[in-house]
Amino acid sequence: MQKQKVIGDIVKNIEKVIVGKREVIELAMITLLSEGHLLIEDVPGVGKTTLANAISKSIDCGFNRIQFTPDTLPSDITGVSVYNMQTGQFEFTPGAIMNHIILADEVNRTSPKTQASLLEAMEEKQISVDGKTYPLPSPFMVIATQNPIDYLGTYNLPEAQLDRFLMKLSMGYPSMADEKRMAEYYIRQSPIKSLEAVTDGKTISAMQEEVKTVKIHRDLISYIIEIIDGTRKDTNIALGASPRATLALIRASQAAAYYDGRDYCIPDDIQKVIHPVIRHRLILSPESRLNKLTPEKVLDKIINKYRVPILPV
Repeated sequence: MQKQKVIGDIVKNIEKVIVGKREVIELAMITLLSEGHLLIEDVPGVGKTTLANAISKSIDCGFNRIQFTPDTLPSDITGVSVYNMQTGQFEFTPGAIMNHIILADEVNRTSPKTQASLLEAMEEKQISVDGKTYPLPSPFMVIATQNPIDYLGTYNLPEAQLDRFLMKLSMGYPSMADEKRMAEYYIRQSPIKSLEAVTDGKTISAMQEEVKTVKIHRDLISYIIEIIDGTRKDTNIALGASPRATLALIRASQAAAYYDGRDYCIPDDIQKVIHPVIRHRLILSPESRLNKLTPEKVLDKIINKYRVPILPV
């Protein structure tokens, strides 16, 4: 119960600076509890950077913002070994990735080589420089952003990298009422400057371990695997979800149950996270795109094919 109060306090704290986006904040927290990474695709100015900063402040963890540009180098991300003339040895100078919460801003603006420098960090929570491996701090989370409108000078994220993001979200514009509240909050000064921590990284790391112990019935696992397999067989989809997607959906469902204060999963947990976990991993066939189908519509059709399991009491 104490841990759920902490989670609730984090969400309330973030809502001081992100107005009217409770669902996005909850899914971001579920991603963090899952030890996953988050991709936010949206237009500029809707609070993507503020969300990442608010999460880091709320859990009292370090925050680095990397502004990706075409001339950003892999060494800018991972770090570089520099020769020290006084000691006669190479010394490692950490890159921007060596922190808890990393905002990879406009990640699709940099070259594929630089994008690839994030892969090991996201998957293994470590980086390798000049044959040496350096562990990343815990907790560790990458929040990447990309602009869905401006395609000039951008590089689409490869499927292998998209697959490493646990969820893909869109914040969207606020309602008029929420925008008015936001204006009232920000009219004097930015609330992010006065945001205080409500917990620490050690507590978050402990929660992440507890999420792994949440029970998920084998019938629910079979249900997840049926849906994943359905994405691979659907004629509207050129590339279906990977085995990594199966594990991601299971872990996100466990985190959703933990977020709600349960030590066991129910079908509602899967329904809550299935779209943000799966949709960005699907590549539609050319015919489907011509017919103006979307991954969301195709995924809904697949989900509706399978019976939701009724768990024994």
